[in-house]
Amino acid sequence: MADATVTVHSEAVVGHINPEFHGHFSEHLGRCVYEGLWHSDSADEDGYREDVLELIKDLDIPVLRWPGGCFADDYHWEDGVGPQEERPRRRNLFWAQGPEEVPEESNAFGTDEFLQFCEAVGTEPYLAANVGSGDPQEAADWVEYCNYDGNTELANRRRENGHDDPYEVKFWGLGNENWGCGGRMSPEQYAREYRRFATYVGTQSGLMFEHDLELIACGFEHHEWNRRFLEEIADSSWGPEFPLDHLTLHHYYGQTMTVSESDEDDYDAFLADALETDGHIEAIAGAIDAIATTRDIGVIVDEWGAWHPEAVSENGLEQPGTVLDALSAAAVLDIFNDHSDVVTMSNIAQTINVLQCLVETNADDAWARPTYHVFDSYAPHKGNDAIQTTVDTPARDLEDDRELPLVQGSASTDGEETFISLTNLDCRDEQTVSVAVEGEAPESVEATLLFGDHEPSATVTPDNAAEFEPETTDVDVDGNTISVDLPPATVATLTLS
Repeated sequence: MADATVTVHSEAVVGHINPEFHGHFSEHLGRCVYEGLWHSDSADEDGYREDVLELIKDLDIPVLRWPGGCFADDYHWEDGVGPQEERPRRRNLFWAQGPEEVPEESNAFGTDEFLQFCEAVGTEPYLAANVGSGDPQEAADWVEYCNYDGNTELANRRRENGHDDPYEVKFWGLGNENWGCGGRMSPEQYAREYRRFATYVGTQSGLMFEHDLELIACGFEHHEWNRRFLEEIADSSWGPEFPLDHLTLHHYYGQTMTVSESDEDDYDAFLADALETDGHIEAIAGAIDAIATTRDIGVIVDEWGAWHPEAVSENGLEQPGTVLDALSAAAVLDIFNDHSDVVTMSNIAQTINVLQCLVETNADDAWARPTYHVFDSYAPHKGNDAIQTTVDTPARDLEDDRELPLVQGSASTDGEETFISLTNLDCRDEQTVSVAVEGEAPESVEATLLFGDHEPSATVTPDNAAEFEPETTDVDVDGNTISVDLPPATVATLTLS
């Protein structure tokens, strides 16, 4: 008898799963850029780490956000272009970084290095412009430098710096956490600043470029802030069209628990915290619905993931990569699939060495963390239509009057195959899941399983990294019903054709 039942309503499409749901984030923080992306004994002739380059390329990441984070609102892009030996060394106001762990920025890795890295791995760049300590002129100049193909000083400077063709960057964030490290602004103050920046940046779209820019405003997971921001934006001479394409929120969880020192009750609370992403998306989408005149404003969760107490500024926000963290990533990716009608992008924090990174490095090696394999297992969903799923699952009552559903899932189709992701959030017991697929019975079912041989607290090292890769697993198929046994704290992917 099944513990949980997942019904896949094959004809009920939720929305399109943008590939950008699987986006990433790299900030000038700790060892993310220096000794992560850039420069080491294994660097290629351009300065990129070849081992990191290959891992990122294999993952086929759709979009990468840079240069921050808090760093973005104290970063001046012109410091990081031109001959490297002439670039000024500046403060890093918010983070110690590099192997020296000092709050300084060499500017060896700047705009051209980042954008050429994006070209090398085949990903779209998402640039975060400085609103906190910058001005609209600086942001507009950065857009021109990156994107204009005409005969101006900035376009010619890009050519002199080695890139003849425009980069055609389309995603532009105007500020980061401007309610906090980006200037501690009120929502009304940020809305007024946002309008100024959007005027000078957005006017270039359609006039100077053949492609449109997509402007991204900074939101907050305290949702009254978002309502007030949107009301101030609406109360202007912009008319019915809002001067933004996306509104963001950040959601971190796990700040009070170190995985290695925690028990199964702590694991449950941690996973319940991750599932609160669902409510935040609904709340910010509700604010957009209530105030914006159209549904054209998408929701971006451009910082999310596990942040544990051991990740502090003094160590560059590094923490072990555990199975439990990877399990939370699967739960959040399911939430994004289920909200594909409103979500347009997400960016996990961060790509390399920092927080819930996907890739970890030392001086000699780079290796995939458990979360990397979750993203890889969910990759078949990218670009598909999300299908509505109904999950009938047991739940566990928590001490704080919340409950944790023990099984979660999502599904999608590309028109020929159906992909179903199943997660056993129960870190204690196996769950048998019955999957009922409406419509025609599948001719074949293939299944893989992650973490079947590992405890939730298991951590990855360069020596054991291969042990976390997916393995094939058995399923029972009876017409339209598929049954699969999920060991504790595991993630399964079913491919139906």
